[in-house]
Parts: sequence; structure tokens; C-alpha cells
Amino acid sequence: MRTSSPRNLFVALFAFACLIPAPASAAEKNSPGLTATWSKNYLTIKGPGLPEEGIRTNYIEAFCRPGSTDRDWGKTVIPHRTQLVSVSDDGRTIKLRSELADGVIVSHVITVGRDELDFRLVATNPTKKDSLVDWAQPCTRVGKFTGAGSADARVLYPKYIRKCFIYLDGKLTRLPTKPWADKARYIPGQVYVPKGVNRNDVNPRPLSKLVPSNGLTGCYSADEKLILGIAWEPYQEIFQGVIACMHSDFRIGGLKAGETKKIHGKMYVVPADAEKLRKRYEKDFPEQK
Repeated sequence: MRTSSPRNLFVALFAFACLIPAPASAAEKNSPGLTATWSKNYLTIKGPGLPEEGIRTNYIEAFCRPGSTDRDWGKTVIPHRTQLVSVSDDGRTIKLRSELADGVIVSHVITVGRDELDFRLVATNPTKKDSLVDWAQPCTRVGKFTGAGSADARVLYPKYIRKCFIYLDGKLTRLPTKPWADKARYIPGQVYVPKGVNRNDVNPRPLSKLVPSNGLTGCYSADEKLILGIAWEPYQEIFQGVIACMHSDFRIGGLKAGETKKIHGKMYVVPADAEKLRKRYEKDFPEQK
């Protein structure tokens, strides 16, 4: 019988140890991950790897009527006011209330996880008159995150969009997509409309012929180490804006008198593994798979 030498035994044990994942450090275990605050209509996310000022979202920028694609923006927006209702003691749950000029009320529950924000909205029309509220847009500012800074509204392809993506034919596709629409009531920008949504009822920016495969959009960080993902169900459009912003705008689809509808959203801040994020998104939003 042949026995192993002490040296060979040591080499074998060392190789085996290398296969075992290193335990998380105490700092990693104790890190709260993302934090979020809401103030003066802005939702701000902060966390490891993000710019010092975080990622800011105008939440909510606008609630909109249908027929918006070729109409003055002022005639599309339904005036509203959003107020803070409460914040949990640990800061992980934020509750908001939006009151629209036509009487519609939208309640928001935002739950902050380690690497995501979960949005649960309930839109209710307590009035005796039908509401035309069709969709709404949270506007996420990504200039600092992408390392591109602010965008020049006169530039057709602002620098930051090269970090942004949508899904076409099931594949992550970076902007600018081809073809690139350049004609609309307002330019520049780019609007991508999913199947089932009337193309007359979206943002009055250049309307792409391309149809997104799903509602997941977002962008890569300046160093390409992180992905910011944004998704809503149902969603009205994906919109590349003009102030270094990226939108997945959620759909309401009108509210009859007394009607209530629920909307679900996510914002992810995760390592830049696009395939892993896609699978997670499909699990979170099986309706869009």
C-alpha cells in the first residue's frame, strides 16, 4: 500500500480549500446595502458603489391623459400633489400618497431591500366620474451614475445613452438603437412602446418603430461594475429622456368611477451580470416573461 507524503497531503488540502467560497466579511454582513429617502418629490437611493449624491428619481414627475403622442405636454398632464405619509422606524418602508386634480388617489408603499426597491401602488377613483388617467412617469436621473454628467437637450445621441439598454428580441441591446427616430412634437429623446399600448398615448418624443421584448430597462455604471434596472407592471413605455434620464413609465389605463387598480414596480442596483438580472426580473414579473 502506497501512502501520501506530508507534502502531497498539504497540496491536496490547499487545493480543496481553494474550492470553498470565502465567507462574507463582517463589514459585508453588517452593511445595510441600499438606503432610500423621499423629500420634495424626489426619491433618492444611496448605497455602495453609487455616486455620493446617490440616484435621484422625480417621483412622480407626471400623471398623464391619453392622446399624448402629438399634443402639447401641458394638455396631457393631470395636476397632482404627492405627500409623505410615513417612514418606518428602520427607514426601510416609505409610504406616499398622490392626489390628482380629478380626484384619483394613488397610495405608494416603497420597500427598501439590500439591492432593490419594491413599489406597490394602489390607484383608486373614489369619485362618481370616470378618470382619464392613463399612465405616469417616474423620472430617474442617471447622469452621475453613468459618468456622463448632464445631457445637452440639443444633442441627438447624448453620451449617457451608450450606457443605457432595453431588450429587443429577447436580448439586452444598448442605446442608441437602429433605426433611431428623430421626428416628433418635441426632440430629441426616444420612446419604445410595448405591444398592447396605443401608440397615440405615449410621450411626445420621437417614437421608435422597435418594440421592446419586456419592460426591463436601465443602465450601466461609469465603471461598468453595476447595473441600475427599472421595471413596472403594467408599463406604458420605455423612454430615454432629455435630462440624462431613463424611464420605465407605469400604466394605469384609466379608472372608472369607484374603480381600483394595482401597479408593481422594481428598481435594482446589482452587480453587472445582465443574465442574472434578467432571470431575477422574469421571476419578479412573470406577466412579462
